Amino acid sequence: MIRVLTVVACVVFLQGCIHKIVTVPVKVAYKTTKGVVKGTAAVVGAVIPDGEDEDSDPEKKKD
Repeated sequence: MIRVLTVVACVVFLQGCIHKIVTVPVKVAYKTTKGVVKGTAAVVGAVIPDGEDEDSDPEKKKD
């Protein structure tokens, strides 16, 4: 019975540490992925034009 209470007490006391062990790597992975996606979007946007200039030209729409 004492072992069960000891395990339960340890779980309660270490709950904050377990939370940090789980959330810190997730935050690092999120920030890294977010930076990579922004960089990829910028490169793709620079290489592939969006075509807004062509669509906004009224002379080409009349033809």
